[in-house]
Amino acid sequence: MTIRLRLTLWYSGLLAATLLVFGVSIYLFINWNTYNDVRNQLKEQTDNLGIVLTNFPNSFDINLDRQSQSQIDGKDMYVQLINYKEGLILQTSNLRQQSLLIPYPDAETKPQTEFKTVQLEINSKKYNMMTYQYAIPYKGQLVGLLQVGTLTYNEDKYLSGLRTTLIFFSIVVVLIAFTVGMFIARQALRPIGRVIQSTRLIEKGSDLRLRIPIERTNDEIGMLVNTLNSMLSRLETAYNELDEAFKAQRRFVSDASHELRTPLTTIRGNIDLLEKMWSKASEEGRDAPHAGELQLSSDHWTMSNEAMSDISAEAKRMSTLVGDLLALARADAGYTMEMTQQELLPLTQTVIRRAQLLPRTAEWKVGDLTALRNIWAFGNQDYLQQLLFIFIENAFKYTPDGYVEISAVRRDDYIGWRIQDTGIGMNPDEIPHIFDRFYRADESRGVTVGTGLGLSIAKWILDEHNGSVEVTTRENEGSTFTIWLPIDFSQREDSSIMEETNREEI
Repeated sequence: MTIRLRLTLWYSGLLAATLLVFGVSIYLFINWNTYNDVRNQLKEQTDNLGIVLTNFPNSFDINLDRQSQSQIDGKDMYVQLINYKEGLILQTSNLRQQSLLIPYPDAETKPQTEFKTVQLEINSKKYNMMTYQYAIPYKGQLVGLLQVGTLTYNEDKYLSGLRTTLIFFSIVVVLIAFTVGMFIARQALRPIGRVIQSTRLIEKGSDLRLRIPIERTNDEIGMLVNTLNSMLSRLETAYNELDEAFKAQRRFVSDASHELRTPLTTIRGNIDLLEKMWSKASEEGRDAPHAGELQLSSDHWTMSNEAMSDISAEAKRMSTLVGDLLALARADAGYTMEMTQQELLPLTQTVIRRAQLLPRTAEWKVGDLTALRNIWAFGNQDYLQQLLFIFIENAFKYTPDGYVEISAVRRDDYIGWRIQDTGIGMNPDEIPHIFDRFYRADESRGVTVGTGLGLSIAKWILDEHNGSVEVTTRENEGSTFTIWLPIDFSQREDSSIMEETNREEI
């Protein structure tokens, strides 16, 4: 059963119940008023009749006076007088002519003065007659009964017509209301039909940009459509993000496979070369004076050393790549770093000292680090050091000559490391992509080696520490990376007294 039909049935039933109560109330009110007028007339007529009781030595007689008898004949009133000693003693002419008898109760039932409705058959038709019976007492005993009645044919006919009219028009009104209600419900619920059609189109199609049209926004249907459109927008965003994540994952797997294939190919090629040289040397050794000894020529030794060097380099490269992939996998899995309060100056000095040992062709400079004095941050020491090493190694990699300099700056509640180089730089249009996985600027392809994962890991570390990075660059003039971290101002156990040390600053 549809909502439209249920709503129509509900308010049609409510209307029918209302009309029923209203019709019954109207009918009962008119019925009571109509018959009350008849009762008043009967009561008034009875009061105008004079009853004459004549007492004899051994009996008594009941009759109406002459004036009363002259008033009742020829009127639409039926009068009947009963003497319980003698029976029926008086009837009006309209009763006698039609040989009618108004039923009356026996004396033993002790009838009361009251109104009663009886049914009489006149000319083979039954009519209702309302009577007012008046009990006649004499010396404390019931001796007679006066009955005054009138036919209620007109009243019955009127009330019957009223009853039929109320029932008929109530049914007609309910049917009209049901029909109109169906139409109104259809018009009111038409936006829901459009919602269903639109959602079906979205369900069958693949375009999540479709939206449900809306005409009014200030009713419940408008609120529903707005909610559905908002949900569709979120679904579209989630779907696009999922699609981008899926594409990025496929690129990630493809690039990772390519990066892993290159060192593995080199390792396998060098191992095959070594096996061939050693196999040939082994065969020559069997024919030598000292059989069983492996004899290698100087050229073979040189080639073997080069192959072993290549294997070692590619193994290190693959180990680095696997480590980077593991770090990114942890990032994707929602890995949570263990963080504590870190003093940044000693941490930076450790990184500077170790950075001197990195392979480089550029000069390594240390700028002004006074901004780091007595500055603490909430973070992970190992990952913060890795963050600095990534940017420093990146600067060394793309600076064939010139210098790389590290310094510190402060801005409001943030502390920053500034790593500046005079290297090859890059196109500013490439800055939004340098933190993508496996992305490497076109100028650097073929010039330097690398996996393109370092800055992706750096971005993850920064995000975990609520940090950010600023990049300024110009082609052939170098780049500057400024790494910002929020300063930790919370109270520390050893912060009551801050003494200067004689620690040598670099």
